Amino acid sequence: MQTRTLGNTGPTVSAVGLGAMSMSGTYGPADREESIATVRAALDAGVTLVDTGDFYGMGHNELLLSEALRGRDRDSYLLSVKFGQQVGPGMRFAGQDSRPASVRNFLSYSLTRLGVDHVDIYRPARLDRSVPIEDTIGAIKEMIDAGYVRYVGLSEVDAETVRRAHAVHPIADLQIEYSLLSRAVEADVLPTLRELGIGLTAYGVLGRGLLSGNWVPGRADDPRNHSPRFSAENASHNLALVEALRRVADAKGCTVAQLAIAWVAAQDPSIVPLVGARTRQRLAEALPALDVELSADGLEEIEAAVPKGAARGDRYPAAFMSSLGVGN
Repeated sequence: MQTRTLGNTGPTVSAVGLGAMSMSGTYGPADREESIATVRAALDAGVTLVDTGDFYGMGHNELLLSEALRGRDRDSYLLSVKFGQQVGPGMRFAGQDSRPASVRNFLSYSLTRLGVDHVDIYRPARLDRSVPIEDTIGAIKEMIDAGYVRYVGLSEVDAETVRRAHAVHPIADLQIEYSLLSRAVEADVLPTLRELGIGLTAYGVLGRGLLSGNWVPGRADDPRNHSPRFSAENASHNLALVEALRRVADAKGCTVAQLAIAWVAAQDPSIVPLVGARTRQRLAEALPALDVELSADGLEEIEAAVPKGAARGDRYPAAFMSSLGVGN
């Protein structure tokens, strides 16, 4: 397994990480045993970075990972945990709570559910506009000093917030959506990360499955039906982009998914793509992306197939877009 280092002060991790969110019902029911087997297969393949959130399935995801990781050497993997997203009954999102007292409380619950004595990277899931970011990062720093956290991360914030947070304590990485279909990070955020020596863990590298080459419209129970990019008026256009990318992938002897992951990884050596595989089959398809070599000409071919800004529809429903540090 290839490795990458998250910025100047972050840990060295596998060149691709495993995002566990989809194992807790985000895109429909997931098979528990298959999910556990997938986590274990990822670790066996050399994946060392596992990403979760305390609100994924309202604790379900952390408990699932606790079972999947049981018996593994704690130093053989790194846990990235997001906190603070408030969710009410019926999975109604209700803002972010990043108060210092809440940071300590959320961390205590996560450590218990995960069955570990420390979290490797701890990060607020979104910016809490009612709490100065300096206060939130200061609280995480206290947990680092106490031995319960190793590194500070951020998620979905703008360049100014990155700078303010980094001034309090070195930030290992920013977790943010980055794919051929979502490139707003390139304007201000990515240059700021490079300047400050901060890594990037990219989620949504397959556009929530749109770039997997396998998604087809028409499934009535698909939660992605609520996403603008998957709506009837946008899906056909976006699928045409996928087909253009498929032609490039076919010529290179790889899958659309592998090419999409390889493109993200090629943008900077301090970027680690997170693959949201929830089955061993999808994991096995994703991992060979690390072996896809992209020359300057190859990158130009991909750009021609899926130009920047070509996707139609926001990456989140309108109600969630305002909570993001950058747009599409």
